[in-house]
Amino acid sequence: MKPIVAIVGRPNVGKSTLFNRIAGGLVAIVENHPGVTRDRLYREVEWLEKKFILTDTGGIEFKDVSTPLSVQMRRQAELAIEEADVIIFVVDTHSALTQDDIQIARLLRSSDKPVVLAANKVENFSKAEAELFEYYVLGLGEPIPISAVHGMNTGDLMDAVIANFPQDDGEDANPDVIKIAVIGRPNVGKSSLVNTLLGEERVIVSSIPGTTRDAIDTSFEQDGKSYILIDTAGMRRKGRIEELVEQYSVVRSLRAVDRSDVVLMLLDAEEGITEQDKKIAGYAHEGGKGIILVVNKWDLIEKDDKTMNRFEKDIREELGFMQYAPTMFISAKTGQRVNKILDLVDFAAEQNATRVATATLNSLLREWTHLNPPPSHKGHRLKILYATQSGVKPPTFVLFVNDPELMHFSYRRYLENHLRKAFGFEGSPIRMVIRQRDEEKD
Repeated sequence: MKPIVAIVGRPNVGKSTLFNRIAGGLVAIVENHPGVTRDRLYREVEWLEKKFILTDTGGIEFKDVSTPLSVQMRRQAELAIEEADVIIFVVDTHSALTQDDIQIARLLRSSDKPVVLAANKVENFSKAEAELFEYYVLGLGEPIPISAVHGMNTGDLMDAVIANFPQDDGEDANPDVIKIAVIGRPNVGKSSLVNTLLGEERVIVSSIPGTTRDAIDTSFEQDGKSYILIDTAGMRRKGRIEELVEQYSVVRSLRAVDRSDVVLMLLDAEEGITEQDKKIAGYAHEGGKGIILVVNKWDLIEKDDKTMNRFEKDIREELGFMQYAPTMFISAKTGQRVNKILDLVDFAAEQNATRVATATLNSLLREWTHLNPPPSHKGHRLKILYATQSGVKPPTFVLFVNDPELMHFSYRRYLENHLRKAFGFEGSPIRMVIRQRDEEKD
Protein backbone atom coordinates (compact mmCIF):
# COMPACT_ATOMS: atom_id res chain seq x y z
CA MET A 1 0.00 0.00 0.00
CA LYS A 2 1.44 3.37 -1.01
CA PRO A 3 2.08 5.84 1.81
CA ILE A 4 0.26 9.19 1.74
CA VAL A 5 2.22 12.44 2.04
CA ALA A 6 0.22 15.61 2.73
CA ILE A 7 1.52 19.14 2.20
CA VAL A 8 0.07 21.58 4.75
CA GLY A 9 0.65 25.18 5.77
CA ARG A 10 -0.96 28.61 5.83
CA PRO A 11 -1.85 30.42 2.57
CA ASN A 12 0.83 31.72 0.20
CA VAL A 13 3.78 29.80 1.61
CA GLY A 14 4.35 27.86 -1.62
CA LYS A 15 2.48 24.61 -0.98
CA SER A 16 1.15 24.26 -4.51
CA THR A 17 4.51 25.23 -5.99
CA LEU A 18 6.15 22.48 -3.94
CA PHE A 19 3.40 20.04 -4.92
CA ASN A 20 3.96 20.77 -8.61
CA ARG A 21 7.72 20.63 -8.21
CA ILE A 22 7.62 17.17 -6.63
CA ALA A 23 4.94 15.79 -8.93
CA GLY A 24 6.12 17.27 -12.21
CA GLY A 25 9.79 17.94 -11.99
CA LEU A 26 11.75 16.47 -9.13
CA VAL A 27 10.36 12.96 -9.14
CA ALA A 28 9.02 10.55 -11.73
CA ILE A 29 5.27 10.56 -12.23
CA VAL A 30 3.87 7.06 -12.35
CA GLU A 31 3.18 6.14 -15.98
CA ASN A 32 0.22 7.97 -17.52
CA HIS A 33 -2.08 6.38 -20.09
CA PRO A 34 -4.68 7.85 -22.46
CA GLY A 35 -7.90 8.64 -20.66
CA VAL A 36 -6.19 9.07 -17.31
CA THR A 37 -6.64 12.39 -15.55
CA ARG A 38 -3.83 14.76 -14.72
CA ASP A 39 -5.86 17.36 -12.82
CA ARG A 40 -6.11 15.67 -9.44
CA LEU A 41 -6.03 16.56 -5.78
CA TYR A 42 -3.24 14.00 -5.66
CA ARG A 43 -0.38 12.62 -7.67
CA GLU A 44 1.22 9.21 -7.66
CA VAL A 45 4.93 9.90 -7.50
CA GLU A 46 8.18 8.09 -6.87
CA TRP A 47 11.44 8.98 -5.13
CA LEU A 48 14.37 6.58 -4.80
CA GLU A 49 12.13 3.69 -5.92
CA LYS A 50 9.60 4.53 -3.19
CA LYS A 51 6.12 5.15 -4.60
CA PHE A 52 3.64 7.25 -2.67
CA ILE A 53 0.56 9.44 -3.03
CA LEU A 54 1.17 13.18 -2.68
CA THR A 55 -1.82 15.33 -1.66
CA ASP A 56 -2.23 19.09 -1.62
CA THR A 57 -4.35 21.08 0.83
CA GLY A 58 -5.76 24.58 1.00
CA GLY A 59 -4.18 27.24 3.18
CA ILE A 60 -4.96 26.89 6.88
CA GLU A 61 -5.92 29.99 8.87
CA PHE A 62 -7.03 30.43 12.47
CA LYS A 63 -7.77 34.16 12.44
CA ASP A 64 -11.41 33.96 13.42
CA VAL A 65 -12.73 30.60 14.59
CA SER A 66 -16.27 32.01 14.63
CA THR A 67 -16.53 32.14 10.82
CA PRO A 68 -17.68 29.10 8.83
CA LEU A 69 -14.63 29.40 6.57
CA SER A 70 -12.21 29.24 9.48
CA VAL A 71 -13.98 26.23 10.91
CA GLN A 72 -13.87 24.57 7.51
CA MET A 73 -10.16 25.24 7.12
CA ARG A 74 -9.50 23.80 10.57
CA ARG A 75 -11.46 20.72 9.60
CA GLN A 76 -9.42 20.43 6.42
CA ALA A 77 -6.21 20.50 8.44
CA GLU A 78 -7.47 17.77 10.75
CA LEU A 79 -8.52 15.57 7.83
CA ALA A 80 -5.24 16.02 6.00
CA ILE A 81 -3.34 15.09 9.14
CA GLU A 82 -5.62 12.13 9.85
CA GLU A 83 -5.18 10.57 6.40
CA ALA A 84 -1.44 11.18 5.96
CA ASP A 85 1.41 8.85 6.84
CA VAL A 86 3.93 11.72 6.62
CA ILE A 87 3.25 15.48 6.64
CA ILE A 88 5.28 18.21 4.96
CA PHE A 89 4.70 21.45 6.87
CA VAL A 90 5.66 24.41 4.69
CA VAL A 91 6.64 27.77 6.20
CA ASP A 92 7.64 30.99 4.40
CA THR A 93 11.10 32.34 5.22
CA HIS A 94 10.24 35.68 3.57
CA SER A 95 7.93 36.52 6.45
CA ALA A 96 8.23 36.26 10.19
CA LEU A 97 6.80 33.29 12.05
CA THR A 98 3.03 33.81 12.45
CA GLN A 99 0.44 32.69 14.94
CA ASP A 100 -1.09 30.51 12.20
CA ASP A 101 2.28 28.73 11.83
CA ILE A 102 2.41 28.16 15.58
CA GLN A 103 -1.16 26.83 15.78
CA ILE A 104 -0.66 24.53 12.80
CA ALA A 105 2.52 23.20 14.42
CA ARG A 106 0.59 22.57 17.66
CA LEU A 107 -2.02 20.63 15.69
CA LEU A 108 0.70 18.58 14.00
CA ARG A 109 2.52 17.77 17.23
CA SER A 110 -0.69 16.46 18.79
CA SER A 111 -1.22 14.10 15.84
CA ASP A 112 1.86 11.97 16.59
CA LYS A 113 2.44 11.77 12.83
CA PRO A 114 5.93 12.21 11.33
CA VAL A 115 6.34 15.85 10.25
CA VAL A 116 9.04 17.23 7.95
CA LEU A 117 9.42 21.00 8.29
CA ALA A 118 10.11 22.66 4.92
CA ALA A 119 11.39 26.25 5.15
CA ASN A 120 10.50 27.57 1.71
CA LYS A 121 11.67 30.55 -0.38
CA VAL A 122 15.27 30.41 0.83
CA GLU A 123 17.56 32.42 -1.44
CA ASN A 124 20.96 32.13 0.20
CA PHE A 125 21.56 28.57 1.37
CA SER A 126 24.97 29.41 2.85
CA LYS A 127 23.23 31.64 5.41
CA ALA A 128 20.11 29.50 5.81
CA GLU A 129 21.10 27.92 9.14
CA ALA A 130 21.19 31.24 10.97
CA GLU A 131 18.03 32.53 9.29
CA LEU A 132 16.04 29.42 10.21
CA PHE A 133 16.83 29.47 13.91
CA GLU A 134 13.42 30.91 14.86
CA TYR A 135 11.60 27.88 13.38
CA TYR A 136 12.96 25.57 16.08
CA VAL A 137 10.35 27.10 18.38
CA LEU A 138 7.71 25.12 16.45
CA GLY A 139 8.97 21.95 18.15
CA LEU A 140 9.11 19.95 14.90
CA GLY A 141 12.83 19.39 14.66
CA GLU A 142 15.33 20.82 12.21
CA PRO A 143 13.81 22.86 9.35
CA ILE A 144 14.99 21.90 5.87
CA PRO A 145 15.71 24.96 3.70
CA ILE A 146 14.25 24.74 0.20
CA SER A 147 13.28 26.83 -2.79
CA ALA A 148 10.25 25.14 -4.31
CA VAL A 149 10.10 27.49 -7.28
CA HIS A 150 13.71 26.69 -8.26
CA GLY A 151 13.78 23.10 -7.00
CA MET A 152 16.70 23.82 -4.66
CA ASN A 153 17.31 21.27 -1.91
CA THR A 154 14.03 19.48 -2.61
CA GLY A 155 16.00 16.25 -2.91
CA ASP A 156 17.07 16.50 0.74
CA LEU A 157 13.46 17.20 1.64
CA MET A 158 12.27 14.06 -0.13
CA ASP A 159 15.01 11.98 1.50
CA ALA A 160 13.66 13.09 4.88
CA VAL A 161 10.09 12.31 3.83
CA ILE A 162 10.71 8.73 2.69
CA ALA A 163 12.84 8.05 5.77
CA ASN A 164 9.59 8.39 7.75
CA PHE A 165 7.53 5.99 5.65
CA PRO A 166 5.83 3.21 7.63
CA GLN A 167 7.25 -0.27 7.38
CA ASP A 168 5.44 -2.87 5.32
CA ASP A 169 2.65 -4.21 7.52
CA GLY A 170 2.67 -7.64 5.90
CA GLU A 171 -0.89 -7.26 4.69
CA ASP A 172 -0.29 -9.62 1.79
CA ALA A 173 0.88 -12.45 4.04
CA ASN A 174 -1.83 -14.81 2.74
CA PRO A 175 -1.49 -15.04 -1.07
CA ASP A 176 -4.55 -17.28 -1.34
CA VAL A 177 -6.95 -14.48 -0.33
CA ILE A 178 -8.24 -12.42 -3.27
CA LYS A 179 -8.82 -8.79 -2.32
CA ILE A 180 -11.61 -7.12 -4.30
CA ALA A 181 -12.05 -3.33 -4.38
CA VAL A 182 -15.46 -2.00 -5.46
CA ILE A 183 -14.93 1.45 -6.98
CA GLY A 184 -16.88 4.03 -8.97
CA ARG A 185 -18.63 7.36 -8.79
CA PRO A 186 -21.03 8.12 -5.93
CA ASN A 187 -24.45 6.53 -6.15
CA VAL A 188 -23.69 3.92 -8.80
CA GLY A 189 -24.60 1.09 -6.42
CA LYS A 190 -21.31 0.05 -4.84
CA SER A 191 -22.69 -0.62 -1.37
CA SER A 192 -25.72 -2.38 -2.84
CA LEU A 193 -23.44 -4.68 -4.81
CA VAL A 194 -21.37 -5.44 -1.72
CA ASN A 195 -24.50 -6.32 0.23
CA THR A 196 -25.77 -8.59 -2.55
CA LEU A 197 -22.42 -10.34 -2.85
CA LEU A 198 -22.27 -10.89 0.89
CA GLY A 199 -25.90 -11.91 1.17
CA GLU A 200 -26.55 -9.69 4.16
CA GLU A 201 -26.71 -6.03 5.11
CA ARG A 202 -23.14 -5.43 6.28
CA VAL A 203 -22.76 -2.02 4.63
CA ILE A 204 -25.21 0.88 4.91
CA VAL A 205 -27.05 1.42 1.62
CA SER A 206 -28.23 4.94 0.88
CA SER A 207 -29.20 6.98 -2.17
CA ILE A 208 -27.14 9.90 -0.82
CA PRO A 209 -23.86 10.13 -2.75
CA GLY A 210 -20.83 9.80 -0.52
CA THR A 211 -22.54 7.89 2.28
CA THR A 212 -19.67 5.44 2.49
CA ARG A 213 -16.85 7.57 3.89
CA ASP A 214 -14.30 4.90 4.69
CA ALA A 215 -13.15 1.82 2.87
CA ILE A 216 -14.81 -1.10 4.65
CA ASP A 217 -13.19 -4.54 4.51
CA THR A 218 -15.27 -7.69 4.83
CA SER A 219 -13.78 -11.18 4.76
CA PHE A 220 -15.89 -14.01 3.40
CA GLU A 221 -15.63 -17.41 1.78
CA GLN A 222 -17.42 -19.06 -1.10
CA ASP A 223 -16.87 -22.52 -2.57
CA GLY A 224 -13.79 -22.97 -0.41
CA LYS A 225 -12.14 -19.74 -1.63
CA SER A 226 -11.32 -16.78 0.57
CA TYR A 227 -11.97 -13.16 -0.35
CA ILE A 228 -11.74 -9.71 1.17
CA LEU A 229 -14.30 -7.28 -0.20
CA ILE A 230 -13.41 -3.59 0.05
CA ASP A 231 -16.31 -1.14 -0.34
CA THR A 232 -15.00 2.33 -1.07
CA ALA A 233 -16.26 5.86 -0.90
CA GLY A 234 -17.55 7.27 -4.19
CA MET A 235 -15.14 9.55 -6.05
CA ARG A 236 -16.23 12.92 -7.45
CA ARG A 237 -14.66 15.47 -9.74
CA LYS A 238 -12.65 18.09 -7.86
CA GLY A 239 -15.19 20.81 -8.62
CA ARG A 240 -18.08 18.69 -7.33
CA ILE A 241 -16.57 17.98 -3.92
CA GLU A 242 -18.59 20.15 -1.59
CA GLU A 243 -17.62 18.61 1.72
CA LEU A 244 -13.97 18.53 2.67
CA VAL A 245 -14.43 15.10 4.18
CA GLU A 246 -15.16 13.78 0.68
CA GLN A 247 -11.77 14.96 -0.56
CA TYR A 248 -10.11 12.56 1.80
CA SER A 249 -12.55 9.74 1.13
CA VAL A 250 -11.08 9.87 -2.40
CA VAL A 251 -7.63 9.20 -0.94
CA ARG A 252 -9.04 6.33 1.10
CA SER A 253 -10.47 4.88 -2.11
CA LEU A 254 -7.08 5.11 -3.79
CA ARG A 255 -5.62 3.15 -0.91
CA ALA A 256 -8.32 0.52 -1.36
CA VAL A 257 -7.35 0.11 -5.01
CA ASP A 258 -3.69 -0.17 -3.99
CA ARG A 259 -4.55 -2.98 -1.56
CA SER A 260 -6.67 -4.93 -4.04
CA ASP A 261 -5.93 -7.75 -6.45
CA VAL A 262 -9.04 -7.25 -8.58
CA VAL A 263 -11.13 -4.11 -9.06
CA LEU A 264 -14.85 -4.07 -9.81
CA MET A 265 -15.33 -0.80 -11.67
CA LEU A 266 -19.01 0.08 -11.43
CA LEU A 267 -20.69 2.02 -14.24
CA ASP A 268 -24.23 3.42 -14.24
CA ALA A 269 -26.32 1.96 -17.07
CA GLU A 270 -28.67 4.97 -17.02
CA GLU A 271 -25.94 7.63 -17.17
CA GLY A 272 -23.47 5.86 -19.45
CA ILE A 273 -19.72 6.48 -19.40
CA THR A 274 -18.65 9.80 -17.88
CA GLU A 275 -15.30 11.58 -17.72
CA GLN A 276 -15.09 10.74 -14.05
CA ASP A 277 -15.55 7.04 -14.85
CA LYS A 278 -12.51 7.27 -17.12
CA LYS A 279 -10.43 8.88 -14.39
CA ILE A 280 -11.40 6.35 -11.73
CA ALA A 281 -10.86 3.38 -14.04
CA GLY A 282 -7.57 4.89 -15.12
CA TYR A 283 -6.23 4.80 -11.58
CA ALA A 284 -6.84 1.06 -11.34
CA HIS A 285 -5.33 0.61 -14.81
CA GLU A 286 -2.21 2.53 -13.78
CA GLY A 287 -1.96 0.34 -10.70
CA GLY A 288 -1.86 -2.82 -12.81
CA LYS A 289 -4.87 -4.40 -11.11
CA GLY A 290 -7.15 -7.06 -12.47
CA ILE A 291 -10.20 -5.15 -13.68
CA ILE A 292 -13.82 -6.03 -14.39
CA LEU A 293 -16.21 -3.41 -15.78
CA VAL A 294 -19.56 -3.89 -14.04
CA VAL A 295 -22.54 -2.08 -15.59
CA ASN A 296 -25.10 -1.71 -12.80
CA LYS A 297 -28.84 -0.80 -12.87
CA TRP A 298 -29.28 -2.84 -16.04
CA ASP A 299 -32.82 -3.66 -14.90
CA LEU A 300 -33.79 0.00 -15.39
CA ILE A 301 -32.88 0.09 -19.08
CA GLU A 302 -35.44 -0.42 -21.84
CA LYS A 303 -33.86 -3.03 -24.08
CA ASP A 304 -34.02 -4.57 -27.48
CA ASP A 305 -31.81 -7.27 -28.96
CA LYS A 306 -29.03 -4.74 -29.70
CA THR A 307 -28.98 -2.72 -26.47
CA MET A 308 -26.19 -4.64 -24.77
CA ASN A 309 -24.02 -4.60 -27.90
CA ARG A 310 -24.47 -0.82 -28.23
CA PHE A 311 -23.48 -0.25 -24.62
CA GLU A 312 -20.51 -2.58 -24.99
CA LYS A 313 -19.39 -0.59 -28.06
CA ASP A 314 -19.67 2.67 -26.12
CA ILE A 315 -17.54 1.25 -23.31
CA ARG A 316 -14.80 0.18 -25.73
CA GLU A 317 -14.81 3.60 -27.38
CA GLU A 318 -14.82 5.64 -24.16
CA LEU A 319 -12.44 3.39 -22.22
CA GLY A 320 -10.09 2.71 -25.11
CA PHE A 321 -7.14 2.07 -22.81
CA MET A 322 -8.99 -0.86 -21.19
CA GLN A 323 -9.93 -3.03 -24.15
CA TYR A 324 -8.75 -6.05 -22.15
CA ALA A 325 -11.30 -5.64 -19.33
CA PRO A 326 -14.33 -7.99 -19.41
CA THR A 327 -17.79 -6.47 -18.99
CA MET A 328 -20.75 -7.65 -16.91
CA PHE A 329 -24.28 -6.22 -17.00
CA ILE A 330 -25.96 -6.59 -13.61
CA SER A 331 -28.57 -5.30 -11.23
CA ALA A 332 -27.27 -5.11 -7.68
CA LYS A 333 -30.82 -4.38 -6.54
CA THR A 334 -32.45 -7.47 -8.05
CA GLY A 335 -29.35 -9.67 -7.95
CA GLN A 336 -29.34 -10.17 -11.73
CA ARG A 337 -26.06 -11.87 -12.77
CA VAL A 338 -24.37 -10.92 -9.48
CA ASN A 339 -23.77 -14.61 -8.74
CA LYS A 340 -21.41 -14.77 -11.75
CA ILE A 341 -19.11 -11.98 -10.56
CA LEU A 342 -16.87 -14.06 -8.30
CA ASP A 343 -16.16 -16.55 -11.09
CA LEU A 344 -14.94 -13.67 -13.21
CA VAL A 345 -12.96 -12.29 -10.26
CA ASP A 346 -11.17 -15.63 -9.90
CA PHE A 347 -10.39 -15.62 -13.61
CA ALA A 348 -9.09 -12.03 -13.64
CA ALA A 349 -6.89 -12.68 -10.60
CA GLU A 350 -5.45 -15.76 -12.29
CA GLN A 351 -4.80 -13.87 -15.52
CA ASN A 352 -3.14 -11.00 -13.63
CA ALA A 353 -0.71 -13.50 -12.06
CA THR A 354 0.05 -15.50 -15.23
CA ARG A 355 3.70 -16.31 -16.02
CA VAL A 356 5.14 -17.19 -19.42
CA ALA A 357 8.25 -19.35 -19.81
CA THR A 358 11.17 -17.40 -21.27
CA ALA A 359 11.87 -19.98 -23.99
CA THR A 360 8.23 -19.95 -25.09
CA LEU A 361 8.13 -16.15 -25.10
CA ASN A 362 11.23 -15.78 -27.27
CA SER A 363 10.14 -18.48 -29.68
CA LEU A 364 6.82 -16.68 -30.26
CA LEU A 365 8.55 -13.31 -30.55
CA ARG A 366 10.68 -14.63 -33.40
CA GLU A 367 7.52 -15.83 -35.10
CA TRP A 368 5.70 -12.51 -34.61
CA THR A 369 8.62 -10.41 -35.83
CA HIS A 370 8.93 -12.65 -38.87
CA LEU A 371 5.24 -12.16 -39.72
CA ASN A 372 5.46 -8.41 -39.20
CA PRO A 373 9.06 -7.09 -39.21
CA PRO A 374 9.88 -4.36 -36.68
CA PRO A 375 9.88 -0.72 -37.89
CA SER A 376 12.93 1.09 -39.20
CA HIS A 377 13.96 4.72 -39.40
CA LYS A 378 16.45 6.12 -41.90
CA GLY A 379 17.70 2.65 -42.72
CA HIS A 380 18.09 1.67 -39.08
CA ARG A 381 15.76 -1.22 -38.13
CA LEU A 382 14.56 -2.18 -34.68
CA LYS A 383 15.84 -5.56 -33.49
CA ILE A 384 14.30 -7.39 -30.55
CA LEU A 385 17.24 -9.35 -29.21
CA TYR A 386 15.72 -11.04 -26.16
CA ALA A 387 12.66 -10.93 -23.93
CA THR A 388 11.72 -12.14 -20.48
CA GLN A 389 8.83 -11.76 -18.06
CA SER A 390 10.07 -9.82 -15.05
CA GLY A 391 6.95 -9.93 -12.88
CA VAL A 392 3.23 -10.46 -12.39
CA LYS A 393 0.34 -8.40 -11.02
CA PRO A 394 0.44 -7.06 -13.69
CA PRO A 395 2.32 -9.29 -16.15
CA THR A 396 5.45 -7.30 -17.00
CA PHE A 397 7.72 -8.06 -19.94
CA VAL A 398 11.20 -6.67 -20.54
CA LEU A 399 12.28 -6.48 -24.19
CA PHE A 400 15.97 -5.94 -24.91
CA VAL A 401 16.41 -4.13 -28.22
CA ASN A 402 19.19 -2.50 -30.23
CA ASP A 403 17.58 0.98 -30.07
CA PRO A 404 14.56 1.75 -27.84
CA GLU A 405 13.81 4.90 -29.86
CA LEU A 406 12.79 2.70 -32.78
CA MET A 407 10.01 0.97 -30.79
CA HIS A 408 6.96 2.75 -32.20
CA PHE A 409 3.77 2.65 -30.11
CA SER A 410 1.95 0.86 -32.94
CA TYR A 411 4.48 -1.98 -32.92
CA ARG A 412 4.30 -2.18 -29.14
CA ARG A 413 0.55 -2.52 -29.51
CA TYR A 414 1.05 -5.22 -32.15
CA LEU A 415 3.19 -7.23 -29.74
CA GLU A 416 0.74 -6.74 -26.87
CA ASN A 417 -2.14 -7.94 -29.04
CA HIS A 418 -0.22 -11.11 -29.91
CA LEU A 419 0.70 -11.68 -26.26
CA ARG A 420 -2.99 -11.55 -25.43
CA LYS A 421 -3.93 -13.88 -28.30
CA ALA A 422 -1.32 -16.38 -27.15
CA PHE A 423 -1.74 -16.22 -23.36
CA GLY A 424 -5.01 -14.43 -22.61
CA PHE A 425 -4.32 -11.88 -19.85
CA GLU A 426 -8.02 -11.08 -19.95
CA GLY A 427 -8.95 -8.54 -17.31
CA SER A 428 -5.31 -7.59 -16.75
CA PRO A 429 -3.12 -4.73 -17.99
CA ILE A 430 0.23 -5.67 -19.52
CA ARG A 431 3.42 -3.72 -18.87
CA MET A 432 6.12 -3.69 -21.53
CA VAL A 433 9.56 -2.32 -20.62
CA ILE A 434 11.95 -1.57 -23.50
CA ARG A 435 15.69 -1.64 -22.70
CA GLN A 436 18.76 -1.22 -24.83
CA ARG A 437 21.26 -4.04 -25.24
CA ASP A 438 24.32 -4.35 -27.43
CA GLU A 439 23.81 -6.80 -30.26
CA GLU A 440 27.22 -8.35 -29.57
CA LYS A 441 25.90 -9.57 -26.20
CA ASP A 442 22.99 -11.41 -27.76
